[in-house]
Amino acid sequence: MIYPILKMGDPRLLKVSDPIQDFDTPALHQLIADMFETMQHANGAGLAAPQIGINLQLVIFGFKKNLRYPDAPNVPETVLINPTLTPLSTDTDEAWEGCLSVPGMRGLVPRWSRLRYEGFDQFGNKIDREVDGFHARVVQHETDHLHGILYPMRIKDLTKFGYTEVLFPELDPSDDD
Repeated sequence: MIYPILKMGDPRLLKVSDPIQDFDTPALHQLIADMFETMQHANGAGLAAPQIGINLQLVIFGFKKNLRYPDAPNVPETVLINPTLTPLSTDTDEAWEGCLSVPGMRGLVPRWSRLRYEGFDQFGNKIDREVDGFHARVVQHETDHLHGILYPMRIKDLTKFGYTEVLFPELDPSDDD
């Protein structure tokens, strides 16, 4: 099932999500399958449960090739539940981000360059990874949704925030971020 994606301004996107208590349930597996279908339908790099109106600490991300980020390296397909992030240095970098909940726009967002993320998969197995670059950016972006944070809230210079079609006219004009 493809869910409608909530857009910035919807108060449900500003809530802090509840941890998942029960793993490896039919309902959880169905939700995850629906989230992947929704993300792929929207050409997303990731999706958080709050973006479809479900207030749970669940994010998915990963792709081999993404139309919205054509130069991005592959990110492994991941289900991440109840995540915690730990920066591995104080280094940050800025890069352009978009969001399915902020369609048609991009902004220059600072993020930690390297981090460790921990959590669980849908079966309750522990996940513990150290990542950098675009992978680190994606997991930070998606995890922010679990804390009611949208990427425009992290932009330091609003002159670096605008419509994708203006900032990046070379991207597919049918792209709806």
